[in-house]
Amino acid sequence: MATTSLDLGCGLNPKNIFNAEVVYGIDVRNDTANNIVKADLVIEPIPFDSNFFDFVTAHDFLEHIPRLIYAPQRRNPFVELMSEVFRVLKPGGKFLSQTPAYPHAEAFCDPTHVNIITEQTFPYYFDDVNNWGAIYGFNGSFRILSQSWQGPHLITIMEKVSK
Repeated sequence: MATTSLDLGCGLNPKNIFNAEVVYGIDVRNDTANNIVKADLVIEPIPFDSNFFDFVTAHDFLEHIPRLIYAPQRRNPFVELMSEVFRVLKPGGKFLSQTPAYPHAEAFCDPTHVNIITEQTFPYYFDDVNNWGAIYGFNGSFRILSQSWQGPHLITIMEKVSK
């Protein structure tokens, strides 16, 4: 079976850093010729089946997902999206986040950055040790494989683990 990857907020060209054989993207516009599916991930689920992808990536995307909205009920879109990433990954699948993060100014400069990520965000809220995100509805568990800095970007790689 071919390896599959999904790039969230991909723009015109889904990234394929894991060298998957089949690559999909999600953005706010359709481009079926390039396997890009339209979805607004602030308010919609990832439009793929559960356990579908070997890899999911988010490059300069998660900082645009609000932590809290009222639409019309109180929702936690970032936590919901992390549950969706967990859902669509196969067991043992990997998720890579690359985002401008605190304490770098790039995390705050863009007025559309509404979700400030820190080195503690993933290990505290979405990992298989602390999993504090469960308080807010996170339905999953990731093992943090690595975190590193590339300039102002925090790069985190996580692996889906059984709950």
